[in-house]
Amino acid sequence: MKEIGILIFDGVEELDAVGPWEVLACWTRDYPEDDYSVSFISLDGAPVVAAKGLTLTPHTSAADMPPLDVFLHPGGQGTRRLMRDESHLAWMNSLAARIPLMTSVCTGALVYAAAGLLRDRPATTHWQSLTLLQELDSTINVRPEDRFVDDGDVVTSAGVSAGIDMSLHLVRRLASPDRARQVRWEIQYGPMPPAGHNAPGSES
Repeated sequence: MKEIGILIFDGVEELDAVGPWEVLACWTRDYPEDDYSVSFISLDGAPVVAAKGLTLTPHTSAADMPPLDVFLHPGGQGTRRLMRDESHLAWMNSLAARIPLMTSVCTGALVYAAAGLLRDRPATTHWQSLTLLQELDSTINVRPEDRFVDDGDVVTSAGVSAGIDMSLHLVRRLASPDRARQVRWEIQYGPMPPAGHNAPGSES
């Protein structure tokens, strides 16, 4: 069984974690023949309080998590603390040394940038943090228009709901295009934003 771990922490943006969970859990539970499993991980194994007040309970702690094949670092206000936490950044580097695929959603990319994991790579993050991403590492090829950026062993996504797109891409990459289409159909994901695609204050 191959293992996917989604990190949760105080201040994590809810959809950053739960959106990928919905996609990946639907895939791994409905199609066990693909031989993947997904779990939530918190640093100490305790529940966390997310950015908008939702309490999330992990399946395991960082110390007890199984060997992972895919690691996903969500974003949220909690990343502002983690991107300055030297022990957390050292942990990211240790994970990257042994986990084949490191992924992030939203401002999770800021943590990766601070850890040096995005050096000389293309990457993206939430549109409000694109400048900060570049400031953290000027070698990053920031992709503001991309919903997600796949650079082989590192995949980053834009903000919040973009994590769903990235997760469906992971299903496509790790299983098959047909499987990704099946999962997309099962979760009825076909966004048609009623407010248009432009940023607030711009022409719609």
